Amino acid sequence: MTVQKVKQKQIARAVNINTGKAISRRALLQGAGAALALPMLDAMTPAFANTSAPIHRFQTVYIPNGMAMEYWTPEKTGRDYELTPVLAPLSNYKDKMRLIGGLKANWNIAHAGAGGSFLTGITRGGRTEVEILADISIDQLLANELGKETQLSSLELSMDAPALAGACTVNLSCVYTHTLSWRGKTEPLPTEYNPRSLFERMFGDSGSTAKESRELRLRQQSSILDAVMDKLSSLEQELGYEDRHLVNSYTESVRNIERRIQKAEEQIDMDLPELEQPEGVPPVFEDHMEIMQDLQVLALQTDLTRVITFMMSKEQSPRPYPQIGVPDAHHPLSHHNNNPVLIERMSKINTYHVSLFSNYLDKLSAIPEGDGNLLDNMTILYGGGLSNSTVHSGVNLPLILVGGGAGWLKGGEYVFYDNEPTMADLHLSLMEKFGLSIDQMGGSTGPITL
Repeated sequence: MTVQKVKQKQIARAVNINTGKAISRRALLQGAGAALALPMLDAMTPAFANTSAPIHRFQTVYIPNGMAMEYWTPEKTGRDYELTPVLAPLSNYKDKMRLIGGLKANWNIAHAGAGGSFLTGITRGGRTEVEILADISIDQLLANELGKETQLSSLELSMDAPALAGACTVNLSCVYTHTLSWRGKTEPLPTEYNPRSLFERMFGDSGSTAKESRELRLRQQSSILDAVMDKLSSLEQELGYEDRHLVNSYTESVRNIERRIQKAEEQIDMDLPELEQPEGVPPVFEDHMEIMQDLQVLALQTDLTRVITFMMSKEQSPRPYPQIGVPDAHHPLSHHNNNPVLIERMSKINTYHVSLFSNYLDKLSAIPEGDGNLLDNMTILYGGGLSNSTVHSGVNLPLILVGGGAGWLKGGEYVFYDNEPTMADLHLSLMEKFGLSIDQMGGSTGPITL
């Protein structure tokens, strides 16, 4: 079906309001590698009849191997700062982003500390290849609360295959370079990089996002759970105290799945973009990035989750970027020994990552929500755990907060903190914006003023 025919079909549905059912404000026209939001239509009006507080979402977009800081850092702070070469692709979003300078990593040991402490704020991790130690990360703290209202508490995504075993940087576990998210001190969460697997997690092995496929999936899940709960009820009557305790823990897991199904049933009438189940990992980096971004937008706009971490690449990534004229492997290039020629070459990778991020912001901004768009109701932390990578510096990290924060985040400013607060201090402040008050996190000393 051509894009024109899809558009005609979608508009025909929108103007046929005899049933009295409002068209979803999230309806899109889906084409190859693009999603076009419908304009505000009369048929959508009932959806806004009972407006409520906006849904506030949190996302991290992580970039690895440090930054060409000379090409990132503006010359002056405040609202009159000028976008630097690396930040230039974000020119359309300057009024929705707050550039942050002066923060430092809590755990600074090469690439392990960069990834391991970015969201956890830990002051130390494991000391050997097999010692895996951190603490709960900000995304999981938020997921514990925000996930009560969604089918999926969080998504942990990457552009690289996960590796949670073996030694990577300075002979420490590869877990520190391959994930940002930790459910607890010894519970790193693996990332998903395969679009097909991500789709199946979101919608099941249903082939598409069509309503009929989702209904079939829900019926199958419900019937399985009904059978399990019947058996559990019978079993509990025959067990001793300890066994009942174990069964109760399992029952809680089942109830959590039931809650997710209930949320899915509430959303079953939602109009979704028609997206076919991906076949796997596209061989072309840009194609892979495009579909991973599309799936993230879909997860957020349909309220499948309100928390996402996305690693644009892992720490120590050797990926070259010949498509932008940089055939060098990224990680070796990042150890540039302050050579101006190599720094300039590395800045091209940094700029390219920012341009890909800008494309993602375009997608979020194209989704109407309330009186604005999806980006208005998000707080996105973009950045990395290293600044000058040639010395593995964890001082003055490259960071941006982007979005509207559901009302709290005011952009258009570059703020530099002279007292060197840490990432953990930033996380305390961010959690407050979500109504979550935490006294201590990792190596935090107290929230900073945002």
